[in-house]
Amino acid sequence: MRAYDFSPLHRATVGFDQIADLMDRVLTSDVSQPTYPPYNIEKTADDAYRISLAVAGFTDADLNVEVRDNALIVSARKEKDETQRAFLHRGIATRAFERRFHLADHMRVTGASHVDGMLHIDLIREVPEALKPRRIEIASSGAKVLEAAE
Repeated sequence: MRAYDFSPLHRATVGFDQIADLMDRVLTSDVSQPTYPPYNIEKTADDAYRISLAVAGFTDADLNVEVRDNALIVSARKEKDETQRAFLHRGIATRAFERRFHLADHMRVTGASHVDGMLHIDLIREVPEALKPRRIEIASSGAKVLEAAE
């Protein structure tokens, strides 16, 4: 894989640190990304999203969901099973994991639910009113000329 040098970008821009960090993170991430647990990301409305993780074998007490530094962190720790069980085939993994999702600005987690072995995390984008586009009324130039003449 090619190595890119983004130092000219850091020297020539101000306030674009997040973009540079994102590019660094994407390009330097290890190719062997963890695939456990499997997950889906779906868009449920214009500004609403849902992340669904397959967490079969985990209870609500085993799962932890938190938001820290614009990152959604989902982790699980499975308590040791004191009973000795002999598996003929073990296809359901219940090993500990930590999965991170980097959130865009103004994303807020609205809730999480654990139903039928699936952990659903709902998110919404809430752009502040000050950052939303607004229409500027254009004053008529003829009105200003008449007022100045009077």
